[in-house]
Amino acid sequence: MNLDDIRKHIDDLDGQLLDLLSVRAELVHQVGEVKKRDGLQIYAPEREEALLRRLIERNRGRLPEKSIRAIYREIMSAALALEDDLKIAYLGPEGTWTHQAAIKKFGHSVEYTSQPNFAEVFDQVSRRQADYGVVPIENSTEGAVSHTLDLFVDSPLQICAQILLRIENGLMAAIPRDQVKTLYSHPQVFGQCRNWILRNFPEADLVEVSSTTRAAQLARDNAAQGAAALGGALAAELNGLAMLESSIQDRATNTTRFLVIGEKTCPPTGKDRTSILFAIHDRPGSLVRALQAFDQFQINMSKIESRPSKRKDWEYVFYVDLAGHCDDPELKNAIEELEKHCSMVKLLGSYPDSVE
Repeated sequence: MNLDDIRKHIDDLDGQLLDLLSVRAELVHQVGEVKKRDGLQIYAPEREEALLRRLIERNRGRLPEKSIRAIYREIMSAALALEDDLKIAYLGPEGTWTHQAAIKKFGHSVEYTSQPNFAEVFDQVSRRQADYGVVPIENSTEGAVSHTLDLFVDSPLQICAQILLRIENGLMAAIPRDQVKTLYSHPQVFGQCRNWILRNFPEADLVEVSSTTRAAQLARDNAAQGAAALGGALAAELNGLAMLESSIQDRATNTTRFLVIGEKTCPPTGKDRTSILFAIHDRPGSLVRALQAFDQFQINMSKIESRPSKRKDWEYVFYVDLAGHCDDPELKNAIEELEKHCSMVKLLGSYPDSVE
């Protein structure tokens, strides 16, 4: 075929795709009506992940997994927007990594609401001012986000999904590189770029701020005083800054894991993760005996993090990620055994152990 013939064929296919998407939207609407009638949640992370896995397994063409996920993320986002005015709270302002993680999970068609801190994200969802919230939980370089862990202790909310986002930080400014005297950024970003800063700006003043977007705003407003910021390309774009250097993080695989919080956890998908909190009795060997519950039932523990309980001096709460779903018999038995050695056990939710 010549070029015109190929283009005509593409146009024909686009028309067919649009017709099929309209049929799909009508079927999704019917599903939404049934869910509303039965009091079920419109958004179903377990169904979404199962669909994506099935499409990826079925794929025999040139499209890579990343592209399939991106295409269907927007298709599903449009369907959610048709069925319900889905509102997602995230740690703002606009352009933060949390905002980008939320878009990666929910697409561009739903409504987003920026919140000034972690507590407000939890509060918006608890008060049903937002349907879901997105918060960071850990970074592959800097470790756990303690503010998020602390909020789970008293919150009734459940984890219903996770998001893994590759973090690529850069140097952004409205001035030439040799005029930079002050660097603004979030504390986690400074930690992720520590070695690069020592090599390139050992004399610069480092100023910690609430977000990379706020850092970009300060770099823009204080450019005449030698200000620059470290953060992502979206923050630079939103604030009219030039990206002077990209991918400056110390580890090329720098990744942050985010959680989606809501009122309910997810049904099993066959590949799940469960998060719990527990506090042990103040007795010798209590922690060892508590952890033996997972070994006894052969449950893989992928993460454990301790935090002060803030209720009693030197009392700690442990955050643990486990392989499996809370409805799995082995995991259920392990949690029951754990409760024998703890003063408190709290299930935070089971959710698809996705790698996106």
